[in-house]
Amino acid sequence: MFNLYLFQAAPGPSLGSFFVMMALLIGVMYFVLFRPQASRQKRWQAMVNELKAGDKITTSGGIRGTIIAVKDDVFHLRVAPDNLRLEIAKSAVSSVSREDEPKK
Repeated sequence: MFNLYLFQAAPGPSLGSFFVMMALLIGVMYFVLFRPQASRQKRWQAMVNELKAGDKITTSGGIRGTIIAVKDDVFHLRVAPDNLRLEIAKSAVSSVSREDEPKK
């Protein structure tokens, strides 16, 4: 009636090759995603730890100001033109531009 060989599945890859491919995928994901993010986080943390009074910063919300005081987890900024004083979290700092750096 029916030929049973037509309905048999072809032998698939072994379980060992599956684990090898998964290990390679995890390795690639580590070097492409996780490692660069960790180094970016370390650079940002070092930048925030080096901030001192007189540094000009830009927050993640786009506010630009000059640091006038450094507290445990906040900065006090002076924002022009009205010399408005703001208190921002250290985690809100996105970039810094010091006056001693040459302009590009």
